[in-house]
Amino acid sequence: MFQSFDVTADPSQGITRVGQLRKALAKAGLDGYLVPRADEHQGEYVAPSSERLAWLTGFTGSAGAALVLRDRAILFVDGRYTLQAAEQTDPSIFTVESLIDTPPREWIGRNAPTGSRIGFDPWLHTVAELRALRDRARARSIELVPVDDNMVDLIWNDRPSPPLAQARIQSKDYAGELAAAKLERMAKAIREAGADCTVLTDPSSIAWAFNIRGQDVPHTPLALGFAILPVDGRPLLFLDRRKLDRETEAYLTQLADLKAPSTLEAELSRCAKSTGSIGLDPSLAAERLRLVVEEAGGSITDLDDPARLPRAIKNATELEGARTAHLRDGVAMARFLSWLDRQEPGTVDEISAVRKLEESRAETGQSLQMPLRDISFDTISGAGPNGAIIHYRVTTKTNRTLAANELYLVDSGAQYDDGTTDITRTVIIGRPGDEMRERYTRVLKGLIALSTIRFPKGTRGMDLDPFARHALWQAGLDYAHGTGHGVGSYLAVHEGPQRIARTGTQVLEAGMILSNEPGYYKPGSYGIRLENLIVVKPASAIPGGEIDMHGFETLTLCPFDRRLIDTGLLSPQERDWLDTYHARVRETLAPLLDGETLDWLEKATAPLD
Repeated sequence: MFQSFDVTADPSQGITRVGQLRKALAKAGLDGYLVPRADEHQGEYVAPSSERLAWLTGFTGSAGAALVLRDRAILFVDGRYTLQAAEQTDPSIFTVESLIDTPPREWIGRNAPTGSRIGFDPWLHTVAELRALRDRARARSIELVPVDDNMVDLIWNDRPSPPLAQARIQSKDYAGELAAAKLERMAKAIREAGADCTVLTDPSSIAWAFNIRGQDVPHTPLALGFAILPVDGRPLLFLDRRKLDRETEAYLTQLADLKAPSTLEAELSRCAKSTGSIGLDPSLAAERLRLVVEEAGGSITDLDDPARLPRAIKNATELEGARTAHLRDGVAMARFLSWLDRQEPGTVDEISAVRKLEESRAETGQSLQMPLRDISFDTISGAGPNGAIIHYRVTTKTNRTLAANELYLVDSGAQYDDGTTDITRTVIIGRPGDEMRERYTRVLKGLIALSTIRFPKGTRGMDLDPFARHALWQAGLDYAHGTGHGVGSYLAVHEGPQRIARTGTQVLEAGMILSNEPGYYKPGSYGIRLENLIVVKPASAIPGGEIDMHGFETLTLCPFDRRLIDTGLLSPQERDWLDTYHARVRETLAPLLDGETLDWLEKATAPLD
């Protein structure tokens, strides 16, 4: 269930594995091969059997890709993972490039040898990705070659078996809506889009649509599978029956015809021959699905996953579940942070802190009668310079002591039946320096700016992102990640389409849950990130105003470290917000705490001096 601290990939094997891959490429008549960090479902978390990028390169981040050519190899990562990639890969083998500024399609279009043949597994790349790749490759007469057998799998002799964890029903008490009603809504959306059926490729959409949860990938309760949803008739659900007990199988057979995953291509081909148009979400559907449809003579309609937006807009039951999950999580965080505050500097390390936090969540869930199902992602537990690695993952090799007068960043979350949580706090171990306090306060000002903002209908995440950065920009500072991501309801901790970022084009709608997490990172020294989860409130009137405005409700209940706040940098309005927030945290959590933890909470939430 919880976090492993062992290194899951071995960079020392890189030269051997890349050499083996190059031999396989030569045998297949290929000049290069793309290895994305992806599975057939394009999810953030993948089963061990799909961790091809980590096995080949040593890089274990949640986003990235490699391009292996005959004479060189390139690893593409985004700004969150620049430091991690440098530490985990062999620089004599891999050159690191920006996944954002120079993604594989751009690099190939500029640098790949003219006329070369580059292979790819069409199950691991989306339709949209291949369209962009072809556009760039065409200018250099580069041929993109789909291969039937994944080239990494051919040399990965000890590859784990695909997962077969048990799936289970998500009760309407937590889902808030019956699966049959959801499926009916989606069929209507498909019809209105002009398609005859669509393929659900995202297991989060399948989990939401059919009200099921699973355990096939780490920390996200998914049962890996596919579904074909027709406008008329019963859905087809492609799920290995070995994952289903008698009750779950009986439940699902009322909603859909159960099929073996191995029959998906044949069933899709049959649908393509008998229907007019098949909808595929180009940003989610594998290129292989497009090839199957077109080889069968069918036509493709670009169609957004019909579950994605409804899943993002939480109903009243899901929102109430999120509130109770955050209450429970607030108790666990208070117990953990109060314990940490009582430890002498140098007596706790990053791993022991994670274990204590997991223990706190498990014990709190048990005592409040809602067991902890899992953590929602591997806890980021970064002391001192490790905190500057944005998505740092502690291992037995990198484990560092929480030393005196250093910052400690802990980004963690939990999975409960009623909700998913995600919270980041940065605290001082000992006494902070003036620069730490100044940078921390600027990050806090960004969080407060988003917490208090009002915005009109039609506002996108990209419109709000600058407000969280303003205080940092004024000092010539910034951070290399988005400000907020969507969060699921006992589902993925990173959920789209909503996000607060420069690329956040989705309009924010009432009921969407997002993170609010500005940060600052000083490589080699420390990192600061503060994160609350927030939910978009329905638009309402402002006294004296003319336009109804949305706002945010803060879900997270946990103090900020008052020792790191430079009150001279806060406006009176910011001070008022922080004092009001801390009072709410105190009044809500205090009845569930006692002893040393209650004493700590009283001090941690006292009004600012």
